[in-house]
Amino acid sequence: MSYKSLLEACVDLERKGQLIRIADELDGNLVIPELHRRVQAIQGPALFFENIRSSNFPGVSNLFGTNDRCEFLFRDVLNKLDWLIKLKADPEQILKKPFSLLKHLPFLLKGIPRKTFTQKLTESCTVSELPKIRAWPMDGGSFVTLPQVISFPPGSLEPKKANVGMYRIQLDGNDYKVDQEIGLHYQLHRGIGNHHQLYKNSELPFNISIGIGGPPANTLASIFPLPEGLSEILFNGFLNNRRYRYHLQNNQFIPQDVDFCITGTVAMNELKNEGPFGDHLGYYSLQHPFPFLNNIKVYHKPNPIYHFTVVGRPPQEDSGFGFLIHKMVSELTAVEYPGIKQLHAVDAAGVHPLLLAVGSERYMPFRDRKPEELLTSANLLLGKGQTSLSKYLFIAAEEEERAIDVHQVKDFFEYIFERVDFNQDLHFYTNTTIDTLDYSGNQWNGGSKLVVACNRNKSRKLSSELQAFNDIPDPFKNCKLIQKGIVLIEAPPFLNYEAATQELKLLTEYLNQHKFQGFPLVVLCDDSNFSSANYSNFLWVAFTRSNPSHDIYGVCAGFRNKHWFCKDTLIIDSRKKPHHAPDLVVDPQTSRTVDHIISKNKTLKKLFT
Repeated sequence: MSYKSLLEACVDLERKGQLIRIADELDGNLVIPELHRRVQAIQGPALFFENIRSSNFPGVSNLFGTNDRCEFLFRDVLNKLDWLIKLKADPEQILKKPFSLLKHLPFLLKGIPRKTFTQKLTESCTVSELPKIRAWPMDGGSFVTLPQVISFPPGSLEPKKANVGMYRIQLDGNDYKVDQEIGLHYQLHRGIGNHHQLYKNSELPFNISIGIGGPPANTLASIFPLPEGLSEILFNGFLNNRRYRYHLQNNQFIPQDVDFCITGTVAMNELKNEGPFGDHLGYYSLQHPFPFLNNIKVYHKPNPIYHFTVVGRPPQEDSGFGFLIHKMVSELTAVEYPGIKQLHAVDAAGVHPLLLAVGSERYMPFRDRKPEELLTSANLLLGKGQTSLSKYLFIAAEEEERAIDVHQVKDFFEYIFERVDFNQDLHFYTNTTIDTLDYSGNQWNGGSKLVVACNRNKSRKLSSELQAFNDIPDPFKNCKLIQKGIVLIEAPPFLNYEAATQELKLLTEYLNQHKFQGFPLVVLCDDSNFSSANYSNFLWVAFTRSNPSHDIYGVCAGFRNKHWFCKDTLIIDSRKKPHHAPDLVVDPQTSRTVDHIISKNKTLKKLFT
């Protein structure tokens, strides 16, 4: 469906019973976000907030809250986009079927941006007049959570040279001057960061435009992992099946179909603390110095809608982005990552901490099985694009005899742990960069990675019998079976790595003495009841609270030619460490307030009945 505006999309969803309006005056500070989280958790409808306290503008959230709704919003373009993606994967299709290009020519023309000579965003306001959405108690202020941040290299405002990214925007709090400065959270290795570096060597002002709202395609295009050289603005036209409109005013690029546009100039020689912010790993990203904008102006169309989401421990609304992206670009996996057959960044583990993959293994096929090409593929995955943020990568060789599906996480782990050889198949990357949002490392933006590469025949039988753990020595207790071969053990609070080393020495000696070959993975945790309550809790605790180089131990562990190995059991110490960021926890008073709101609102009450 081609939408001219966010309002059109909202009306379309409401007509299908996929959007509800809430007329009550609600507070964007904690209350609206908690209501959003509850509705999203039950796969409920999009939420149109008609009356947000301290703002004259309505807002909408949870637009992408279910996979079905995502497909509905992009129902007409998915097949056309599929053709474009396949063409990218195999350009020779044009030679084989030249008339297919003519057939799709009208669709391709929609990708050409259209410059307008009249400004449609005719009204203005201050930053303070925007809805203030603050999702978590420790958040440093209110944030724009679905921004379309548009930047250009020096001397250009050509759409094909633009970078459009979703970098969070802090509207207030900290040391930002009210209505004069806003925070920009971006790393210098990202697209906008490249522009930042170019402007450091230029005397030109680094102007930024931030779109909010507009057709759903605007939001999705801003986060899409596009192939190198394909403009997000061009892709936006394909995605919406409608040409992207823009206007140039005072050397600023103003997208014309958005609801709001914030413009400003990056302060090039100064940073200010941004954050904290409750992020998608399920923890706060803490306060750190980042660039900020000054010379702020806010434009908007008549009767705009403020589009926002709520970020937190997955699954949240942004899981819908992952669903759409996978659906649209699966054909490109083999092109972007030669040798890779399947990929799955595991949502429940916070996305970046855990990546599962299946790859081809064609090197020396007549020798005994072992990972070879898989290691080449692993290096590619950890060196390119979004997959480079991965911390744990489990990669298995494709087999003709047995289908392996990375989206069936339990089955995939069972396959791996029946076959992996801990003497040879563990490959650490130490003292390296990790995701800025991941505080499990030994320094900000620094930590380690682990590749578990498996191309082996089945070598062990996994066990489900926990009886042997009944005599586990103090201070360990409360062992829980997660699945065959994987057990959780509750350990005392983590003090320091010296104490942990002594505790783990006791545990590994016990495991070795009692021959626990049927349990190749043991995970230590603070609370095994919580960590085993569901599989998502296990994945989240195990892979977000550990730094491989510091927190992995093993039975009969040692080094052979600088390669770390262990014998039968790998141990991940996933207890909270003193340097970890705080968990995201809902404020109790906010929870009670939302309980009351739901009980008094007929529409919401029916939704939760």
